[in-house]
Amino acid sequence: MKELFDKVSLETSRMTTRSYSTSFSLGTRFLGPSARDAIYSIYGFVRFADEIVDTFHDYNKSYLLDKFKKDTYEAIEMGISLNPILNSFQKAVRDFGIDQELIDTFLESMEMDLNKTAYSRKGYEKYILGSAEVVGLMCLKVFVYGDERKYKELQFSAMRLGSAFQKINFLRDLKADYQEMGRTYFPGVDLDNFNAEEKKRIEQEIAEDFAEGYKGILELPRSSRFGVYMAYIYFYRLFNKIQRTDAQQILKSRIRIPNQKKYAIFVESYVKHSLNLI
Repeated sequence: MKELFDKVSLETSRMTTRSYSTSFSLGTRFLGPSARDAIYSIYGFVRFADEIVDTFHDYNKSYLLDKFKKDTYEAIEMGISLNPILNSFQKAVRDFGIDQELIDTFLESMEMDLNKTAYSRKGYEKYILGSAEVVGLMCLKVFVYGDERKYKELQFSAMRLGSAFQKINFLRDLKADYQEMGRTYFPGVDLDNFNAEEKKRIEQEIAEDFAEGYKGILELPRSSRFGVYMAYIYFYRLFNKIQRTDAQQILKSRIRIPNQKKYAIFVESYVKHSLNLI
């Protein structure tokens, strides 16, 4: 009678998603039922790993991440975990054939956050791959419902979209990452003298990622397209706000989209989806 435990595990992942990200949760609600549950499960897994390296400063983060990693692999192998987040994640992995290599690469990027404070171009690209692009690929496995041909066709776009989202998060979290944790993700950028030229160069990277990512959204199954498009529009509006913000101001406060505007984005996205405009 594992069904009840699986239900409780999924509810834990759902609650985690809603508690940590209203915008991501809003888009996820409009996926097909099986895809929706799997995306909640992936988000919960990724969020808990990220919490270890970003939040638990009074604890042995290296030990906690290593234990989380071992528990993850054990959950996937056994098909069960007493950690409800990992129990729901292993089910998504098994149901949608999420590759072990994607999980390995993601966890390696979390290990980088334990020690790295500044990144070369090569290290930056490796971190983006692990922390964002492979997460996009995990989600893509779900969005295409295990269709391997479609998955391979949309891999590049999914990776670029994940990259755009992560770079935007880097920009909006500059204050916390640099001033509170001493991290500098963008290679060759002197945040003590962060200026409009450096900001513009990063924004150009993001714009190119967005353009490639959008192409993939248009090719997704209709049952997945609306939820992903909502996330795209939310991050694109966030990007627009960052573009309008002075470089030094970004170092002083986190850029946000008010909740009422998030719901306006939802309505706009829903109308376009209903009229087959996306």
